[in-house]
Amino acid sequence: MGSDSSDELAGRMATLARDLAVPLGVDEVLLNVTNTVLEMIPGAEIAGCLLFTKAGKYETQAATSDLMYELDALQVSYDEGPCVEAAVDELIVRTDDFADEQRWPRYSAEMVKRGLRSGLSFKLYTSQRNAGALNIFSSRPHAFTSEDEAVGQVFAAHAAAAIIASRQGEQLQSALSSRDVIGQAKGIIMERFNVDSVRAFEMLRQLSQSANVKLVEIAQQVIDTRAS
Repeated sequence: MGSDSSDELAGRMATLARDLAVPLGVDEVLLNVTNTVLEMIPGAEIAGCLLFTKAGKYETQAATSDLMYELDALQVSYDEGPCVEAAVDELIVRTDDFADEQRWPRYSAEMVKRGLRSGLSFKLYTSQRNAGALNIFSSRPHAFTSEDEAVGQVFAAHAAAAIIASRQGEQLQSALSSRDVIGQAKGIIMERFNVDSVRAFEMLRQLSQSANVKLVEIAQQVIDTRAS
């Protein structure tokens, strides 16, 4: 990688790094990544992220073209293709020409029909878990180089960092919400049965165990009894 391109990449990454320091949503960060990938990798024409959902399915995000939704749907339907392989098995999957690609015959044929000939897919790896893949495609065969792979890995790491930050935020918000619900339920029990905080929590815990229901759900039921 030349000095100018290295400096440009460093500048781009400095800009993207600031995304994680301000309250941008993960969707905005990922879209910044896919748009910047198109600027930094000469052969790239469309890009997007194919992510695992909490339900164990796939979801297209940060697509720079509506065509990405169609391509991802084909991969999920056929259960074959570079994005699925990168998301599940490989760290980097490169296709020099879909017209000659033998690994995914049905998907490759559909790519050629749509005028796409080469692609790069990068696993988004977060905390020893697969989050999905960052995917880049071109209408030219042999559009991507080993240098493009190195650049793409940098952006894939940034996208993975954004996903980690988002999920940690969701977990924190969920924990805070649960704490508030349990606190409200404890207050109701303390007032209703004239017990202290420790005893109120113990009553909630025993109700949770006997009913085999999560503590926060029992707490919400207690709150609901006051409202009814």
